[in-house]
Amino acid sequence: MNEAIRPGVDGQAQEGPELSVIVPTFNERDNVTVLYRRLEATLVNVAWEVVFVDDNSPDGTSDVVRALAQQDSRVRCIRRIGRRGLSGACIEGILASSAPYAAVIDADLQHDETQLPKMLLLLASDQADLVVGSRYIEGYKSEGFNKQRAGASALATEVARKVLQVAIADPMSGFFMVRRDRFEQLAPKLSVHGFKILLDLVASAQGNLRAVEIPYTFGARQHGESKLDSMVALDFLGLVLAKLTNDIVSLRFILFAMVGGIGLVVHLTTLFIGLELFKAPFAEAQAAGAIVAMTSNFVLNNFLTYRDQRLKGFAILRGLIMFYIVCSVGLLANVGVAFSVYDQEPIWWLAGLAGALMGVVWNYAMSGLFVWRKK
Repeated sequence: MNEAIRPGVDGQAQEGPELSVIVPTFNERDNVTVLYRRLEATLVNVAWEVVFVDDNSPDGTSDVVRALAQQDSRVRCIRRIGRRGLSGACIEGILASSAPYAAVIDADLQHDETQLPKMLLLLASDQADLVVGSRYIEGYKSEGFNKQRAGASALATEVARKVLQVAIADPMSGFFMVRRDRFEQLAPKLSVHGFKILLDLVASAQGNLRAVEIPYTFGARQHGESKLDSMVALDFLGLVLAKLTNDIVSLRFILFAMVGGIGLVVHLTTLFIGLELFKAPFAEAQAAGAIVAMTSNFVLNNFLTYRDQRLKGFAILRGLIMFYIVCSVGLLANVGVAFSVYDQEPIWWLAGLAGALMGVVWNYAMSGLFVWRKK
Protein backbone atom coordinates (compact mmCIF):
# COMPACT_ATOMS: atom_id res chain seq x y z
CA MET A 1 0.00 0.00 0.00
CA ASN A 2 1.08 3.56 -0.54
CA GLU A 3 2.52 5.55 2.32
CA ALA A 4 0.13 7.88 4.09
CA ILE A 5 -0.33 11.22 2.39
CA ARG A 6 -1.19 14.34 4.37
CA PRO A 7 -1.83 17.05 1.81
CA GLY A 8 -2.30 20.41 3.44
CA VAL A 9 -0.69 19.07 6.63
CA ASP A 10 2.98 18.48 5.92
CA GLY A 11 3.27 19.96 2.41
CA GLN A 12 4.18 16.70 0.65
CA ALA A 13 3.21 16.35 -3.01
CA GLN A 14 -0.25 14.87 -3.41
CA GLU A 15 -0.75 11.44 -4.93
CA GLY A 16 -3.98 9.73 -5.78
CA PRO A 17 -5.77 8.06 -2.84
CA GLU A 18 -5.95 4.31 -2.62
CA LEU A 19 -9.11 4.30 -0.52
CA SER A 20 -12.16 6.57 -0.54
CA VAL A 21 -14.31 6.44 2.58
CA ILE A 22 -17.91 7.47 1.87
CA VAL A 23 -19.92 8.80 4.82
CA PRO A 24 -23.62 9.67 4.28
CA THR A 25 -24.76 12.25 6.84
CA PHE A 26 -27.88 13.96 8.10
CA ASN A 27 -27.68 15.95 11.35
CA GLU A 28 -24.30 14.48 12.38
CA ARG A 29 -22.31 17.65 13.17
CA ASP A 30 -21.23 16.26 16.56
CA ASN A 31 -19.86 13.06 15.00
CA VAL A 32 -18.01 14.06 11.83
CA THR A 33 -14.88 15.46 13.51
CA VAL A 34 -14.63 12.43 15.81
CA LEU A 35 -14.95 10.09 12.83
CA TYR A 36 -12.32 12.05 10.88
CA ARG A 37 -9.87 11.75 13.80
CA ARG A 38 -10.53 8.02 14.02
CA LEU A 39 -9.92 7.57 10.28
CA GLU A 40 -6.72 9.60 10.56
CA ALA A 41 -5.46 7.33 13.35
CA THR A 42 -6.57 4.07 11.71
CA LEU A 43 -5.44 4.72 8.12
CA VAL A 44 -2.00 6.01 9.01
CA ASN A 45 -0.32 3.78 6.41
CA VAL A 46 -2.92 4.25 3.67
CA ALA A 47 -3.39 6.98 1.08
CA TRP A 48 -7.03 7.89 1.72
CA GLU A 49 -9.76 10.45 1.33
CA VAL A 50 -13.13 10.82 3.05
CA VAL A 51 -16.22 12.06 1.21
CA PHE A 52 -19.07 13.23 3.44
CA VAL A 53 -22.37 13.25 1.51
CA ASP A 54 -24.71 15.51 3.45
CA ASP A 55 -28.45 15.76 2.76
CA ASN A 56 -28.60 19.48 3.59
CA SER A 57 -28.57 18.89 7.36
CA PRO A 58 -30.28 21.72 9.27
CA ASP A 59 -27.78 21.31 12.12
CA GLY A 60 -24.93 22.58 9.92
CA THR A 61 -23.11 19.28 9.37
CA SER A 62 -21.75 20.49 6.03
CA ASP A 63 -20.21 23.57 7.71
CA VAL A 64 -18.24 21.35 10.07
CA VAL A 65 -17.05 19.19 7.16
CA ARG A 66 -15.94 22.23 5.16
CA ALA A 67 -13.99 23.49 8.17
CA LEU A 68 -12.17 20.15 8.27
CA ALA A 69 -11.56 20.34 4.51
CA GLN A 70 -9.85 23.71 4.97
CA GLN A 71 -7.31 21.98 7.19
CA ASP A 72 -6.95 18.71 5.25
CA SER A 73 -7.66 18.33 1.52
CA ARG A 74 -8.33 14.63 2.01
CA VAL A 75 -11.72 15.72 3.35
CA ARG A 76 -14.50 16.54 0.88
CA CYS A 77 -18.16 17.47 1.21
CA ILE A 78 -21.03 16.84 -1.20
CA ARG A 79 -24.07 18.82 -0.06
CA ARG A 80 -27.29 17.54 -1.62
CA ILE A 81 -30.30 19.85 -1.83
CA GLY A 82 -33.71 18.46 -2.77
CA ARG A 83 -32.48 14.87 -2.56
CA ARG A 84 -32.69 12.52 0.41
CA GLY A 85 -31.88 8.90 1.13
CA LEU A 86 -28.92 6.83 2.26
CA SER A 87 -28.69 4.71 -0.90
CA GLY A 88 -28.59 7.72 -3.21
CA ALA A 89 -26.00 9.41 -0.99
CA CYS A 90 -23.74 6.34 -1.10
CA ILE A 91 -24.05 6.01 -4.87
CA GLU A 92 -23.24 9.69 -5.46
CA GLY A 93 -20.35 9.57 -3.02
CA ILE A 94 -18.72 6.51 -4.56
CA LEU A 95 -19.13 7.81 -8.11
CA ALA A 96 -17.63 11.16 -7.07
CA SER A 97 -14.62 9.52 -5.43
CA SER A 98 -11.30 8.83 -7.11
CA ALA A 99 -9.75 5.79 -5.40
CA PRO A 100 -9.82 2.22 -6.76
CA TYR A 101 -11.48 1.06 -3.54
CA ALA A 102 -14.45 2.65 -1.75
CA ALA A 103 -15.76 2.01 1.75
CA VAL A 104 -19.17 2.98 3.11
CA ILE A 105 -19.41 3.71 6.83
CA ASP A 106 -22.05 5.43 8.95
CA ALA A 107 -21.33 8.76 10.63
CA ASP A 108 -22.91 7.63 13.91
CA LEU A 109 -19.61 6.01 15.08
CA GLN A 110 -21.25 2.58 15.49
CA HIS A 111 -19.25 0.92 12.72
CA ASP A 112 -15.72 -0.25 13.50
CA GLU A 113 -13.33 1.83 11.41
CA THR A 114 -10.34 -0.19 12.70
CA GLN A 115 -11.42 -2.97 10.29
CA LEU A 116 -10.85 -0.76 7.22
CA PRO A 117 -7.15 -1.72 6.71
CA LYS A 118 -8.07 -5.42 6.84
CA MET A 119 -10.91 -4.90 4.36
CA LEU A 120 -8.61 -2.95 2.04
CA LEU A 121 -5.97 -5.69 2.15
CA LEU A 122 -8.53 -8.32 1.10
CA LEU A 123 -9.53 -6.23 -1.92
CA ALA A 124 -6.04 -5.07 -2.88
CA SER A 125 -4.76 -8.68 -2.78
CA ASP A 126 -7.60 -9.66 -5.17
CA GLN A 127 -9.19 -12.05 -2.69
CA ALA A 128 -12.58 -10.37 -3.09
CA ASP A 129 -14.58 -7.73 -4.97
CA LEU A 130 -16.59 -6.87 -1.88
CA VAL A 131 -15.82 -7.04 1.85
CA VAL A 132 -18.73 -6.80 4.28
CA GLY A 133 -18.67 -5.98 7.98
CA SER A 134 -21.05 -8.72 9.09
CA ARG A 135 -23.22 -9.10 12.19
CA TYR A 136 -24.01 -12.75 11.55
CA ILE A 137 -20.64 -14.49 11.63
CA GLU A 138 -18.47 -15.65 14.51
CA GLY A 139 -16.53 -12.87 16.21
CA TYR A 140 -19.16 -10.14 15.89
CA LYS A 141 -19.85 -8.09 19.03
CA SER A 142 -22.55 -5.52 19.71
CA GLU A 143 -22.52 -2.62 22.13
CA GLY A 144 -25.39 -0.57 20.71
CA PHE A 145 -27.95 -2.76 18.89
CA ASN A 146 -31.24 -2.92 20.83
CA LYS A 147 -33.26 -6.14 20.76
CA GLN A 148 -36.16 -4.70 18.75
CA ARG A 149 -33.90 -3.34 16.01
CA ALA A 150 -31.80 -6.54 16.03
CA GLY A 151 -34.93 -8.67 15.61
CA ALA A 152 -36.24 -6.59 12.72
CA SER A 153 -32.84 -6.67 11.04
CA ALA A 154 -32.57 -10.45 11.42
CA LEU A 155 -36.05 -10.93 9.90
CA ALA A 156 -35.28 -8.65 6.96
CA THR A 157 -31.97 -10.45 6.40
CA GLU A 158 -33.69 -13.84 6.30
CA VAL A 159 -36.32 -12.57 3.85
CA ALA A 160 -33.66 -11.05 1.60
CA ARG A 161 -31.55 -14.20 1.58
CA LYS A 162 -34.47 -16.56 0.90
CA VAL A 163 -36.43 -14.46 -1.60
CA LEU A 164 -33.55 -12.91 -3.56
CA GLN A 165 -31.18 -15.88 -3.18
CA VAL A 166 -28.48 -13.64 -1.72
CA ALA A 167 -25.52 -15.73 -0.55
CA ILE A 168 -23.87 -13.46 2.04
CA ALA A 169 -24.90 -13.70 5.70
CA ASP A 170 -25.54 -9.98 6.26
CA PRO A 171 -26.88 -8.26 3.11
CA MET A 172 -28.46 -5.59 5.35
CA SER A 173 -25.12 -4.33 6.64
CA GLY A 174 -24.32 -0.65 6.20
CA PHE A 175 -20.56 -1.19 6.55
CA PHE A 176 -18.69 -2.50 3.52
CA MET A 177 -15.89 -1.89 1.03
CA VAL A 178 -16.02 -2.53 -2.71
CA ARG A 179 -13.80 -2.38 -5.77
CA ARG A 180 -14.66 0.81 -7.58
CA ASP A 181 -14.57 -0.75 -11.06
CA ARG A 182 -17.10 -3.41 -10.05
CA PHE A 183 -19.34 -0.79 -8.47
CA GLU A 184 -19.19 1.29 -11.66
CA GLN A 185 -20.46 -1.72 -13.63
CA LEU A 186 -23.42 -2.24 -11.29
CA ALA A 187 -24.28 1.41 -10.60
CA PRO A 188 -26.84 1.78 -13.46
CA LYS A 189 -28.91 -1.02 -11.90
CA LEU A 190 -29.00 0.47 -8.39
CA SER A 191 -31.89 2.40 -6.89
CA VAL A 192 -31.17 5.83 -5.42
CA HIS A 193 -34.13 5.42 -3.03
CA GLY A 194 -34.19 3.66 0.30
CA PHE A 195 -31.61 2.60 2.85
CA LYS A 196 -30.24 -0.81 1.92
CA ILE A 197 -27.56 -0.08 -0.68
CA LEU A 198 -25.61 -3.29 0.04
CA LEU A 199 -28.63 -5.53 -0.54
CA ASP A 200 -29.30 -3.70 -3.80
CA LEU A 201 -25.65 -4.07 -4.84
CA VAL A 202 -25.45 -7.79 -4.10
CA ALA A 203 -28.85 -8.60 -5.61
CA SER A 204 -28.03 -6.62 -8.77
CA ALA A 205 -24.75 -8.55 -9.16
CA GLN A 206 -26.74 -11.83 -9.33
CA GLY A 207 -23.93 -13.88 -7.81
CA ASN A 208 -21.14 -12.30 -9.89
CA LEU A 209 -19.51 -10.45 -7.00
CA ARG A 210 -16.86 -12.21 -4.94
CA ALA A 211 -17.69 -11.38 -1.35
CA VAL A 212 -15.87 -11.90 1.95
CA GLU A 213 -17.44 -11.17 5.33
CA ILE A 214 -15.53 -10.16 8.44
CA PRO A 215 -16.81 -9.65 11.99
CA TYR A 216 -16.63 -6.30 13.76
CA THR A 217 -17.77 -4.59 16.96
CA PHE A 218 -20.98 -2.60 16.59
CA GLY A 219 -20.58 0.39 18.91
CA ALA A 220 -23.08 2.53 20.78
CA ARG A 221 -24.30 5.78 19.17
CA GLN A 222 -22.73 8.77 20.92
CA HIS A 223 -24.70 11.69 19.47
CA GLY A 224 -27.89 12.23 17.49
CA GLU A 225 -30.69 9.81 16.68
CA SER A 226 -31.14 6.90 14.32
CA LYS A 227 -32.45 7.89 10.86
CA LEU A 228 -34.48 4.69 10.52
CA ASP A 229 -38.24 5.14 10.89
CA SER A 230 -41.42 3.09 10.59
CA MET A 231 -41.46 3.56 6.80
CA VAL A 232 -38.26 1.55 6.32
CA ALA A 233 -40.22 -1.74 6.34
CA LEU A 234 -42.21 -0.66 3.27
CA ASP A 235 -39.02 0.68 1.72
CA PHE A 236 -37.33 -2.69 2.20
CA LEU A 237 -40.29 -4.65 0.84
CA GLY A 238 -40.40 -2.38 -2.20
CA LEU A 239 -36.70 -3.02 -2.91
CA VAL A 240 -37.19 -6.80 -2.65
CA LEU A 241 -40.13 -6.68 -5.10
CA ALA A 242 -38.17 -4.46 -7.50
CA LYS A 243 -35.31 -6.95 -7.55
CA LEU A 244 -37.73 -9.83 -8.09
CA THR A 245 -38.85 -8.11 -11.31
CA ASN A 246 -35.18 -7.73 -12.31
CA ASP A 247 -35.62 -3.95 -12.04
CA ILE A 248 -38.20 -3.89 -14.84
CA VAL A 249 -40.46 -2.13 -12.35
CA SER A 250 -38.79 0.64 -10.34
CA LEU A 251 -38.67 0.75 -6.55
CA ARG A 252 -40.54 4.08 -6.56
CA PHE A 253 -43.39 2.67 -8.67
CA ILE A 254 -43.69 -0.36 -6.39
CA LEU A 255 -43.83 1.88 -3.32
CA PHE A 256 -46.48 4.02 -5.06
CA ALA A 257 -48.53 0.90 -5.85
CA MET A 258 -48.15 -0.40 -2.29
CA VAL A 259 -49.42 2.91 -0.94
CA GLY A 260 -52.33 2.59 -3.39
CA GLY A 261 -53.12 -0.83 -1.88
CA ILE A 262 -53.22 0.72 1.58
CA GLY A 263 -55.48 3.42 0.15
CA LEU A 264 -57.91 0.76 -1.06
CA VAL A 265 -58.22 -0.58 2.49
CA VAL A 266 -58.73 2.97 3.80
CA HIS A 267 -61.41 3.57 1.16
CA LEU A 268 -63.36 0.42 1.99
CA THR A 269 -63.08 1.07 5.73
CA THR A 270 -64.38 4.61 5.33
CA LEU A 271 -67.19 3.39 3.08
CA PHE A 272 -68.20 0.79 5.68
CA ILE A 273 -68.19 3.35 8.50
CA GLY A 274 -70.24 5.79 6.43
CA LEU A 275 -72.86 3.17 5.54
CA GLU A 276 -73.10 1.24 8.81
CA LEU A 277 -72.39 3.82 11.51
CA PHE A 278 -73.61 7.07 9.97
CA LYS A 279 -76.31 5.53 7.74
CA ALA A 280 -75.20 7.82 4.90
CA PRO A 281 -76.44 7.28 1.33
CA PHE A 282 -74.07 5.15 -0.75
CA ALA A 283 -73.04 8.01 -3.05
CA GLU A 284 -72.02 10.20 -0.11
CA ALA A 285 -70.22 7.38 1.70
CA GLN A 286 -68.41 6.43 -1.51
CA ALA A 287 -67.31 10.04 -2.08
CA ALA A 288 -66.09 10.30 1.50
CA GLY A 289 -64.15 7.06 1.10
CA ALA A 290 -62.52 8.32 -2.09
CA ILE A 291 -61.48 11.63 -0.50
CA VAL A 292 -60.11 10.01 2.67
CA ALA A 293 -58.23 7.39 0.62
CA MET A 294 -56.69 9.98 -1.71
CA THR A 295 -55.66 12.08 1.27
CA SER A 296 -54.01 9.13 3.03
CA ASN A 297 -52.28 8.14 -0.22
CA PHE A 298 -50.92 11.66 -0.62
CA VAL A 299 -49.58 11.73 2.94
CA LEU A 300 -47.93 8.29 2.65
CA ASN A 301 -46.44 9.04 -0.76
CA ASN A 302 -45.09 12.36 0.51
CA PHE A 303 -43.38 10.68 3.45
CA LEU A 304 -42.29 7.44 1.76
CA THR A 305 -42.41 7.21 -2.03
CA TYR A 306 -41.20 10.77 -2.63
CA ARG A 307 -39.30 11.30 0.61
CA ASP A 308 -36.36 12.76 -1.33
CA GLN A 309 -38.73 15.37 -2.84
CA ARG A 310 -40.94 15.78 0.22
CA LEU A 311 -43.33 18.72 0.05
CA LYS A 312 -43.36 21.14 2.97
CA GLY A 313 -45.25 24.22 4.06
CA PHE A 314 -47.71 25.72 1.56
CA ALA A 315 -46.45 23.29 -1.11
CA ILE A 316 -48.29 20.50 0.75
CA LEU A 317 -51.68 22.14 0.12
CA ARG A 318 -50.89 22.80 -3.52
CA GLY A 319 -49.62 19.24 -3.92
CA LEU A 320 -52.72 17.77 -2.25
CA ILE A 321 -55.05 19.65 -4.62
CA MET A 322 -53.03 18.51 -7.64
CA PHE A 323 -53.08 14.94 -6.30
CA TYR A 324 -56.88 15.07 -6.05
CA ILE A 325 -57.06 16.21 -9.67
CA VAL A 326 -54.58 13.58 -10.91
CA CYS A 327 -56.39 10.76 -9.09
CA SER A 328 -59.80 11.93 -10.31
CA VAL A 329 -58.60 11.71 -13.91
CA GLY A 330 -56.95 8.40 -13.06
CA LEU A 331 -60.32 7.08 -11.91
CA LEU A 332 -61.81 7.94 -15.31
CA ALA A 333 -58.89 6.15 -17.02
CA ASN A 334 -59.45 3.17 -14.74
CA VAL A 335 -63.15 2.89 -15.62
CA GLY A 336 -62.55 3.52 -19.33
CA VAL A 337 -59.96 0.77 -19.67
CA ALA A 338 -62.04 -1.64 -17.59
CA PHE A 339 -65.10 -1.15 -19.82
CA SER A 340 -62.98 -1.52 -22.96
CA VAL A 341 -61.46 -4.81 -21.76
CA TYR A 342 -64.84 -6.11 -20.61
CA ASP A 343 -66.35 -5.44 -24.04
CA GLN A 344 -63.61 -7.53 -25.64
CA GLU A 345 -63.53 -10.26 -23.02
CA PRO A 346 -66.41 -10.29 -20.48
CA ILE A 347 -64.33 -11.50 -17.52
CA TRP A 348 -65.02 -9.14 -14.60
CA TRP A 349 -61.78 -9.71 -12.66
CA LEU A 350 -59.60 -9.28 -15.77
CA ALA A 351 -61.37 -6.04 -16.68
CA GLY A 352 -61.09 -4.79 -13.11
CA LEU A 353 -57.40 -5.65 -12.93
CA ALA A 354 -56.67 -3.93 -16.24
CA GLY A 355 -58.51 -0.82 -15.10
CA ALA A 356 -56.73 -0.74 -11.74
CA LEU A 357 -53.34 -1.12 -13.44
CA MET A 358 -54.14 1.69 -15.84
CA GLY A 359 -55.21 3.86 -12.92
CA VAL A 360 -52.05 3.32 -10.89
CA VAL A 361 -49.78 3.86 -13.92
CA TRP A 362 -51.60 7.10 -14.76
CA ASN A 363 -51.52 8.35 -11.17
CA TYR A 364 -47.83 7.50 -10.83
CA ALA A 365 -46.82 9.19 -14.08
CA MET A 366 -48.88 12.32 -13.51
CA SER A 367 -47.90 12.61 -9.84
CA GLY A 368 -44.26 12.68 -10.87
CA LEU A 369 -44.98 15.39 -13.43
CA PHE A 370 -47.33 17.66 -11.49
CA VAL A 371 -47.27 16.87 -7.75
CA TRP A 372 -43.72 15.88 -6.84
CA ARG A 373 -42.01 17.30 -9.89
CA LYS A 374 -38.30 17.98 -9.63
CA LYS A 375 -37.36 21.64 -9.72
